[in-house]
Amino acid sequence: MKTEVYRSLSGQRAVESRYREHLQRWTVPLRQRTVATREGETFVVDCGPTEAPPVVLLHGAGSNSAIWHADAPRWSLTHRLYMVDVIGEPGLSAPSRPPRSSDAYALWLDDVLDGLGVDTAALVGVSLGGWLATDYAIRRTGRVQRLALRAPGGIGRQRYGAVFAALALMPFGDRGTRLALRIVLGPGNIPDPVIDYMLAIHRNYRPRHDTLPVFSDTDLKSITAPLFVALGARDRMISSRDTAARLTRLQPTASIKVLADVGHGTVDDGDELHTFLSQGAKP
Repeated sequence: MKTEVYRSLSGQRAVESRYREHLQRWTVPLRQRTVATREGETFVVDCGPTEAPPVVLLHGAGSNSAIWHADAPRWSLTHRLYMVDVIGEPGLSAPSRPPRSSDAYALWLDDVLDGLGVDTAALVGVSLGGWLATDYAIRRTGRVQRLALRAPGGIGRQRYGAVFAALALMPFGDRGTRLALRIVLGPGNIPDPVIDYMLAIHRNYRPRHDTLPVFSDTDLKSITAPLFVALGARDRMISSRDTAARLTRLQPTASIKVLADVGHGTVDDGDELHTFLSQGAKP
């Protein structure tokens, strides 16, 4: 089912224009393409050596592939990065928002990988993207070589206090929304340009309000790919303690990093995550 992602056509144009301008400022050469899928066209940005091991990157809700601008220059030295704009989010992909309780997103990712000519890849996902990557690793064990997650949803308990506090601030214009974003994403040093960009998105974007499904113990046990997880100890969106405890119990060989004084939007594990990806790279 198709759903309106934006509040207005002018708002959509504003977000998409700013996104394209952002991509033009990247220091690493980018290739851009659209891939046909059963959910509509999917926008993909890629960089890195064409013959390098592939890594598929999935961003969180209310964002797009611009979030990878700090990591792409390092990771693309050794890997071919495919940064996928998730359908139904404020990127350049189709507005489709299929049920998360079905296999629709796995089927969509099948189409994306097939369209890119990628049989198997490492997956990196943040927040909602972490949920999508986990879901795919559970449903498609043969296509996921390694799985790296930042503050993933669907594993630990969801926390609502920060969300309710943020909602109370939203009616107070841009100033209230800026503070709300810092509450939800913090604590931690979130640069003003990042907040400005997110503010531009949230002025015009209609977020989903359905609950993100929680993976069962059986699902999480079934993951066969090597697993790396980075969590913020002070995440206000999900319980990092719950997430770490479940994965320690169900995936005892996983590398789990709980970073002190870090929130949902400030996880900086780029070097360790790159090392994890490189461990699985074929010579």
